[in-house]
Amino acid sequence: MSSVSQRKTVTIRDLLAKKQAGQPISMLTAYDASFAARIDATGIDCVLVGDSLGNVILGHDTTLPVTIADMVHHTAAVRRGLEHALLIADLPFLSYSSAEQALRSAHRLLAEGGASMVKLEGGGPMVDVVAALCANGVAVCGHLGLTPQHVHQLGGFRYQGKNDAAQQLMRSEALALQDAGASLLVLECVPEAFAGSLTAELHIPVIGIGAGRQVDGQVLVLYDMLGITTGKRPGFSQDFLAGHGSIQAALQAYVDAVHGGVFPTEQHVLAR
Repeated sequence: MSSVSQRKTVTIRDLLAKKQAGQPISMLTAYDASFAARIDATGIDCVLVGDSLGNVILGHDTTLPVTIADMVHHTAAVRRGLEHALLIADLPFLSYSSAEQALRSAHRLLAEGGASMVKLEGGGPMVDVVAALCANGVAVCGHLGLTPQHVHQLGGFRYQGKNDAAQQLMRSEALALQDAGASLLVLECVPEAFAGSLTAELHIPVIGIGAGRQVDGQVLVLYDMLGITTGKRPGFSQDFLAGHGSIQAALQAYVDAVHGGVFPTEQHVLAR
């Protein structure tokens, strides 16, 4: 376990330096202060307060019912448990449909919730929203591929970027988000080879979830990697609690596996 007293707060510059040095970036979701403190003690780089709380905390089938009030509440709780990791919070469904609305929502997550960065889903019209946020001093993480807030539009939770046309569109959106000022990008459920080529092309760090081994870092939903999510665990995840005896040991095993480049393995790569 990392020596907490010797660690400094992780910054965007630190993440960029890790990308440039080829050092994997670690991220997990968290939704409360107690888990946040446990995760922070592992030496993790980033903690994401995901709107996945709609599924794993609130019991909804999708993330769509999550409100900005929900996100502020849980982000503030996680902030109280963190000392070192970079704190990122999701902008929930329809809380950033315009630049003005996005600025109001982001202000709440940063000022009330204590987040250091906000994450939003999609490209296209979101590029102008990202530009407006960045112009006003808000650090932004983009999210492409499987975007859960678009689940009905996508026809379910399906892998994305399966053909050349879809990959070319995603590549152009990623470059546009980067040009608009995004500091980080999450790629979810896309083919490994495509994720790798896009990661090499972008100068901002790329964090994968179900995107294979050739990205700059990995993120998992906390409850998935502890094996306590109800229903079927995603095939790209792993139950780190099994065989480790305690939650703290499981969290440490995940972070060490990511930093050591041994997670994900070939068996977690679902699409090449």
